[in-house]
Amino acid sequence: MSDKLTLLPAVDVQGGQAVQLVRGEAGTEKTFGDPLAAARRWQDAGAEWLHLVDLDAAFGRGSNAELLAEIISTLDLKVELSGGIRDDATLDRALGTGCRRVNIGTAALENPAWCERIIGEHGDRIGIAIDVKGTQLAARGWVREGGDWAEAIDRLSDAGCRTFVVTDVQSDGMLTGPNLELLRAVAERTDAEVIASGGIARLDDLTALRGLVPTGVTGAIIGTALYVGNFSLPQALDAAGR
Repeated sequence: MSDKLTLLPAVDVQGGQAVQLVRGEAGTEKTFGDPLAAARRWQDAGAEWLHLVDLDAAFGRGSNAELLAEIISTLDLKVELSGGIRDDATLDRALGTGCRRVNIGTAALENPAWCERIIGEHGDRIGIAIDVKGTQLAARGWVREGGDWAEAIDRLSDAGCRTFVVTDVQSDGMLTGPNLELLRAVAERTDAEVIASGGIARLDDLTALRGLVPTGVTGAIIGTALYVGNFSLPQALDAAGR
């Protein structure tokens, strides 16, 4: 079994621009320009995956669907697509872009039966985003709380979910380090792959996450630290054991 940690550089799109939020809160964004240029930069630097998010769709205030579809069709990367996928129509449109996997967030809390059905239909092309505040799930735009995270992991694992993207909301965009305890706890509850999201600030954080690969933490989304230059993507890939 490989001990490599798969890295997914993030491109979060709002109003047609690449941005990064703090704790997922609207109004905290820093803007980083053309999202296709950002995505190309990570591809050229050696990324195999991209974490692509439509923030406007996630917050229910619009859509960048056409732009995201163009980015996916232009790139030669595996793309995990996220943001505002809550029903069959938005799911079909997302899957139709040619992305490798879609992430379902809020809908997993508000409509678990639908999530179980689409996992059954689409298998490993469906990932479930588990956003955690303390012991509770954080819902739409991280504003509401949605129950105990462990119950959701158990239910969706039983339904056949193969990938959970786990974010400690308190650390997202804060550059305070990932919540290793939470990630280890999630990985111990499920046979699915666990992807870490939020808080990664230093190469040491990636080394620590790589130490969790045997437990089932197989990937990490990196955003703010890359954009502000804490390390380069090639340095991160080396730390992750490429």
